[in-house]
Amino acid sequence: MQKKLLLIVVILLVGATLGLYFWYRSGGLQSAVVATVSQKITSNAAESSLIQKILGFGEPQTYLILFLNNTEMRPAGGFIGAYGVVRVNKGMPEILKVEGTELLDNRSPQDFSSVPPEPLQKYLPVKRWGFRDSNWSPDFASSSVAGLDLFKKEKGAAADDIDAVIGITPTLLEEVLKIGGPIKVNDQEFSAENFTEKLEYEVEYGYAEQGLDFDERKKVLADLTHALLARIRGDIFRYWPQYLALSQRMLAEKHIMAYSTDPEVESVLLAKNWAGEVKQTAGDYLLWVDANLASLKTDKVMDRELSYSFVSIGTGKYVATVKMKYTNKGAFTKFTTRYRTYARVFLPAGSQFISVKGSLKNDRTTGVGAVDRGMENGKQWFGAFTSIEPGKTGELVWQFYLAPQIAEQIKKNSYNLLTQKQSGTIAHALTLDLNFGKNIASAVPGETPENFGDTKYSLHTDLRLDREFEVNLQ
Repeated sequence: MQKKLLLIVVILLVGATLGLYFWYRSGGLQSAVVATVSQKITSNAAESSLIQKILGFGEPQTYLILFLNNTEMRPAGGFIGAYGVVRVNKGMPEILKVEGTELLDNRSPQDFSSVPPEPLQKYLPVKRWGFRDSNWSPDFASSSVAGLDLFKKEKGAAADDIDAVIGITPTLLEEVLKIGGPIKVNDQEFSAENFTEKLEYEVEYGYAEQGLDFDERKKVLADLTHALLARIRGDIFRYWPQYLALSQRMLAEKHIMAYSTDPEVESVLLAKNWAGEVKQTAGDYLLWVDANLASLKTDKVMDRELSYSFVSIGTGKYVATVKMKYTNKGAFTKFTTRYRTYARVFLPAGSQFISVKGSLKNDRTTGVGAVDRGMENGKQWFGAFTSIEPGKTGELVWQFYLAPQIAEQIKKNSYNLLTQKQSGTIAHALTLDLNFGKNIASAVPGETPENFGDTKYSLHTDLRLDREFEVNLQ
């Protein structure tokens, strides 16, 4: 089932979404793809039925494709700069709409209530919540539900027929170009190394140099689509193992995410960890979420180092510290500036706030900012605004008491931690320094005492993927 579902991801994402989330227009590869599907679907009836449903063999399926710009981070993978609506009927995709999200938001009716999340009002400010800002939850399904609600209210194309939402980041397109090499579009070369930066320039400035109107500024996306499709038509079967491996890796690293309105399909996405889910856990949990607020594309020059530590203070309580060290390696340019982020840390329910260091009222101020808190997807979260000037380093540090149920598990000599990466991030550093106040018997990862002393578990890794840790105590 795993390989067959990955086959569908390759067909629907490599064969389509990889072309800048637009589906195939020409019929050359379509028939070959459908033939391949027919050859590969040879498992049991339930699996075959699910696969054919996704490909629209039972009835047409309509997909909303989101381009999540992870150089401008938002909680569920990146700012929604553009979108496409695609209908698939018996394996044959048809483009219904492709455009920048600002066009949809600007022409939308004003006769419905649309209140943005408070940080968007406070730090941008945004007075009306639009589709382009809808992915405010780090849980892709939650953000997709909110996005679909706004998409319907804004009269988006085929809004009442959407069966699934698929999000991709530019990282995926860069990886595709590593397989087949650079492509030329309008006498310009796009490579894995310059793809995102060159595309941003063309969308923000290059369109004017070509004499195009503002509403036509994303025409280059369509041109890139045709070029990528031509490339893929020629090499998808020649490089099939590479495309298959790439799809699997991009799903694991959350540069491809999907949400289905069909409970059967959604359950498969969740089971395969393809849904960008904020996971429910019985053990300890950590997720750091940034939201770039008017910082241009500065995320591409930001280094992040996340650290998590705690220490026993007796009486069965533990004081924990979560710190994000930001380094802004950019300058004041057309695409990079000071980094303004509303950052949230998601923890187990019952975590008790102690203090925060590094929160600001706004950028270019020294005033201490407010601390927000709430519950979402079963997690306790704390949030604050901070800003880092170009060439500078800054820190946002949270201190809190471990949730009582986590302290109780430690008391019973067992500790498990799931640290999830924010969708769209690359592979920022993660350091653990956990002092249990009692001897450690074993730990995974770190089966040998190299990673732990008598009472302390220490490890340096990264968040290219979600990371799980298990410590057994004496």
